Amino acid sequence: FINFLSYLKQWYQRRVRGNKQDPNYLATMATDGLEVIILDVRVPCTPVASLKNHTACVNGIAWAPHSSCHICSADDQQALIWDIQQMPRPIDDPILAYRADGEINQVQWAAGQPDWIAICYNNSMEILRV
Repeated sequence: FINFLSYLKQWYQRRVRGNKQDPNYLATMATDGLEVIILDVRVPCTPVASLKNHTACVNGIAWAPHSSCHICSADDQQALIWDIQQMPRPIDDPILAYRADGEINQVQWAAGQPDWIAICYNNSMEILRV
């Protein structure tokens, strides 16, 4: 556990989201980073995946409530849904992408309705069907 904490301290202000379907996996991002790092807490010093298809800093991440293999990440104006089933092989592209009319600052996957994702940008909220 101490190695894991020292690994996370390598970056300035990181955000972490746990996977409720598989507690071995965490997603983390730096405040000004362009990628999401997936960690396996059993081997925390070595990332198992890096999601790098963002064009601006990542503002939010949300794990799918119904699947341990799907995660949504949001950056400047796009929400990306990733299938990380192929880990530890590289994951080059998201399976879905959505472009918003403004900077996405929050993303949430609906727990009771796993086919829907909510994103917030500017003074707006959109609910998107996956």
